[in-house]
Amino acid sequence: STTMPSTISILAIFLLFGGTNGDSVTQTEGPVTLSEGAPMILNCTYQSSYTTSPVLFWYVQYLNNAPQLLLKSSTETEDQGFQANLVKSENSFHLQKRSLQISDSALYYCAMRDTVRRTAGGAEHKP
Repeated sequence: STTMPSTISILAIFLLFGGTNGDSVTQTEGPVTLSEGAPMILNCTYQSSYTTSPVLFWYVQYLNNAPQLLLKSSTETEDQGFQANLVKSENSFHLQKRSLQISDSALYYCAMRDTVRRTAGGAEHKP
C-alpha cells in the first residue's frame, strides 16, 4: 500500500509599509496546500507610485513564532532554499522553492517599503 505524501499548508498574506498613494501589493490567495517535495511558487506583485525601486520583503512566520525576515529584494535573493527575484518589468517578487519540506509549513508575508523616506505628516510639536 502506498502512503499518502505529507501535505504542507501555506498561507500567504500581504503587507504594505508606508502611505497609500496608489501603492499596493497583491499575492497568491491562501491557504495553499502542497505535497512534501513539491515545488512552490508564491506570487507577489506590486504597484508603486515612485520612480525609484521599492524594497520588497518576504517574511515567514512558523507556528507559535513571530514573523522573521526571509528575503529582501535589495540584498540576498536566496536563503534556506527559498529564492525571490525582483523583476521590475513585471513588478514582481515571487517566492520560489524547488522542493518543500514539512518544516516549511508556515505563514508567508510579502511586504513592500518605498526606498524614498516619506516625511511624517500631521505631527504637532507643542511648546
